Amino acid sequence: QEQLVESGGGSVQAGDSLRLSCTPSGRAYSSTTIGWYRQAPGREREFVACINWGYATTNYSDSVKGRFTITKDSDKNTANLQMNSLTPEDTANYLCYVGRAGRTTWGQGTQVTVSS
Repeated sequence: QEQLVESGGGSVQAGDSLRLSCTPSGRAYSSTTIGWYRQAPGREREFVACINWGYATTNYSDSVKGRFTITKDSDKNTANLQMNSLTPEDTANYLCYVGRAGRTTWGQGTQVTVSS
């Protein structure tokens, strides 16, 4: 069973930056998609960003577009989410996922807390 190793996150002030990383236990291939959702208390899970491993095409939610950047490091088999200009509205548990062969695997999530 595939597992995801997540890192990054923490507590910052508004305007600060953080970087999340996600490394799947299985090798990412061209058809693999890696991304993040987030969920704040009392709110539904929200898509944040994803990247297609083969073409490096990316997709972002409108709420993070222009502030967050998702990239891939093929040598490290790791996806990174650089989060800039954070606001309190970005406070949530960020869950990494890997999609491949019709299956989605979720990480346990990492907490991001932004104070004003």
